[in-house]
Amino acid sequence: MSHHSELIATDIDAYLEQHERKELLRFITCGSVDDGKSTLIGRLLYDSKMIYEDQLAKIEKDSQVHGTTGGKFDPALLTDGLKAEREQGITIDVAYRYFSTAKRKFIIADTPGHVQYTRNMATGASTADLAIILIDARYGVLEQTRRHSFIVSLLGIKHILVAVNKMDLVDFSAVVFDKIRDDYRSFASRLDIPDLHFIPIAALHGDNVVDRSERMSWYTGSTLMSFLDNVYIGSDRNLEDLRFPVQLVIRPNLDYRGFAGTIASGIVRQGDEVICLPSRRHSRVKRIVTKDGDLTEAFTPMSVTLLLEDEIDVSRGDMLVRPGNMPKTEQHFEAMVVWMHDEPLMPGKQYLIKQSTKTVSGMVSALRYQIDVNTMHRSPSPGLKLNEIGRCRFSLAEPIMFDAYRNNRATGSFIIIDRISNATMGAGMILDRKTTDDRDDHWDAEPGSTSLVKRVSKVSADERQARFGQRPTTILLTGLPGSGKSTLAYALERNLFEMGRAATVLDGENIRLGLSRDLGFGDDERSENLRRTAEVARLMNDAGLICILSLVAPREETRQKAAELIGKDRFLVIHLDAPVEICQQRNQPSELRGETTPPQPANYESPIAPDLRLATDQLSIDECVARLTALLDSRGVI
Repeated sequence: MSHHSELIATDIDAYLEQHERKELLRFITCGSVDDGKSTLIGRLLYDSKMIYEDQLAKIEKDSQVHGTTGGKFDPALLTDGLKAEREQGITIDVAYRYFSTAKRKFIIADTPGHVQYTRNMATGASTADLAIILIDARYGVLEQTRRHSFIVSLLGIKHILVAVNKMDLVDFSAVVFDKIRDDYRSFASRLDIPDLHFIPIAALHGDNVVDRSERMSWYTGSTLMSFLDNVYIGSDRNLEDLRFPVQLVIRPNLDYRGFAGTIASGIVRQGDEVICLPSRRHSRVKRIVTKDGDLTEAFTPMSVTLLLEDEIDVSRGDMLVRPGNMPKTEQHFEAMVVWMHDEPLMPGKQYLIKQSTKTVSGMVSALRYQIDVNTMHRSPSPGLKLNEIGRCRFSLAEPIMFDAYRNNRATGSFIIIDRISNATMGAGMILDRKTTDDRDDHWDAEPGSTSLVKRVSKVSADERQARFGQRPTTILLTGLPGSGKSTLAYALERNLFEMGRAATVLDGENIRLGLSRDLGFGDDERSENLRRTAEVARLMNDAGLICILSLVAPREETRQKAAELIGKDRFLVIHLDAPVEICQQRNQPSELRGETTPPQPANYESPIAPDLRLATDQLSIDECVARLTALLDSRGVI
């Protein structure tokens, strides 16, 4: 075994108790096909002496028939147990293996790398604390590497170890390792990965797996086994928000009413005040009961039975929480969905939504967009097919208690079940954002307080106009994605600056990275994005500046509202008109942009009477700037 203890021979009970108290680390291996995921796990178990002799003898025999190492010992056969896996030399289903060291216990999930088995990979990752993403040193970062990295980030796994494998096939080159590390870091900067590490390995030969490699002396970091033994996961558990979903009501006699379940997050202590949702009735914890006796406190992920001081109505599916720290209780929410069934997701179809211990009827009221997990680009879609991922808006028949998945994986996740076949169709992760249906329209809303007073600057508009030599104006450049709005906006800003004028650009992408980062791309949210941008533009106009807006602004109605907010006398609409085919060629996918590719002309309403129309497929940037500058001159802006 990889860990030795004198207690095994002297005090077996003490050894078992020590082993029981070890911290458990769940991790997955993922990456592209043939990157060596199964080989790594086999080598890890082999070098740490976690394979029994009869298992080892069988694998050595099977290596001559099914192995991919020329008849030599093939560690991958330890996890690739299915006949089809051995015939093809690939992983199809998730294989779990268990082992321990002197410090920790481990559960490994060996997940498949093929695109068609993405759902299996997502299943294995759903309970993991750490992910090992393997990269073949010969090929670097591939599409499937990016796909699995995105899913790992989506599922909220905080610790990522990138193992650059098959270093023996690139002569253990430090230059190759450094390039792959830099490429991956550049890609991962777009994802939510708080803890990222890199280790060069040769899994087939065991280099830097359990023992340090003598052939990579340039690498001074830890081995993979040492990293797994020491990575800190103590702060990953949510011990702040008490969430106790009731799974079963235990009533053996008239004097005993217990509520059994697994603590999803937080800590509960004897005497704590709790509130039951959704009834919102209060009580205190009288006892915390386990099979080994009563406890004074319990924490996630312990399974306990709680007895309360008061006789309040608590049923299966209810949740006990602390007053002042409660989850959301709503019927509508938005979530990222991984679809796991051959039958596609159909918005409007009734499904069963199982979240924690509660199962309710519900449907996808709208599919906001589908995500290309290779480029992270968002595009419209009528539904989701097997292994596809999208953002959906859900409407349920009754409220559920939930947190955002990022804050609480236990109460922020759910599965979608077919009402007839009872098959699991998909898995969802709830987002911490209001739905479009719930978002208020603020164009005509009144301020939050009647005591607010508008302050007036002591510098008049005429004084500012005289100082800057210009009339403050907002110029809205509107058009399909790819029509050239941002390019023209910054070119115009440069031209005005060189003319001695004071101008600034409010670009749609920059706004969405900050002020409107909470907004999606539905019609209502685009409207709200334009309203916020127009409010900023109005303040800049009040300061005497020329403000150039680069926004799709697809609806004529909201463009008119923006003109009224800023003032029609200082608002110009410039329509950048280009054929959709040209826009498709120009508009490269961007994980930041979030616009549709190809552009959707049916969703865009051309301005009825723009102040200027520019055919950007026919005119150069310089020609467009010249015409815009001439318009500003003729209108007395400059």
